[in-house]
Amino acid sequence: MSATSDFYLTRADECARNANGATLDNVRERFQRAEAAWRAMAERLISIETMRLNKRDAADALAETLAASAAI
Repeated sequence: MSATSDFYLTRADECARNANGATLDNVRERFQRAEAAWRAMAERLISIETMRLNKRDAADALAETLAASAAI
């Protein structure tokens, strides 16, 4: 199964809800740490996906340029 940023953000939201509902300090803090970790993973994955899209777009643009110059 491939993880998605939506999966990570859903887990982070779940941890935030659990933290808000926790009565014990150590349990609340554990959920808050878990939430922060899930959000960090989501941000990292979003960044990677963005870089991949930019790289693909640049490669497509270069291929179009080369094809156009070959046609001349």
